[in-house]
Amino acid sequence: MTSLNPALEDARFCPRCGNPANVDFPRSIRCKTCGYGAFYNPKPVACTIPADDDGRVILLRRGFEPHRGRWSMPGGFVDLGESVEDAARREAKEELGLEIELERLIGVYSHADDRHVVVVYAARTRSRPSPSEEALEVGAFAPNTIPWQELAFDSDERALRDYLAGAPR
Repeated sequence: MTSLNPALEDARFCPRCGNPANVDFPRSIRCKTCGYGAFYNPKPVACTIPADDDGRVILLRRGFEPHRGRWSMPGGFVDLGESVEDAARREAKEELGLEIELERLIGVYSHADDRHVVVVYAARTRSRPSPSEEALEVGAFAPNTIPWQELAFDSDERALRDYLAGAPR
């Protein structure tokens, strides 16, 4: 199993002054000598469930690990200096060449034993998606054809189910 915080797992000394530090794994490191302190928090991930004009959701077959070859929503990490909404739009463009318009927040998904918090928006496509290095294949799925058994992450399934529960029928 992957460590919740590999950066802090073996830390014993202050990265600023080198003296012994107080480590509260996996949350923080503090140094009594120089006052240094660092706190570790989950990293936000921005995702979208883009839908085309026919109501089909656009998913990508992942080109990278983890879960290479499985279906997922377009998404990725939020960069410093970027809003979650801007990250969601950027990731759809980077992964699928897709221009989107965000419509509504679907949900926020997390687990206490995970290093990520996933924020998912419903979106409307404004261009045609295309495969990329990150997206080996692009699929447009009607709700009854979503490949549930081939989804990459728990958050994909949870968000898609929430999206479909709130989607107009």
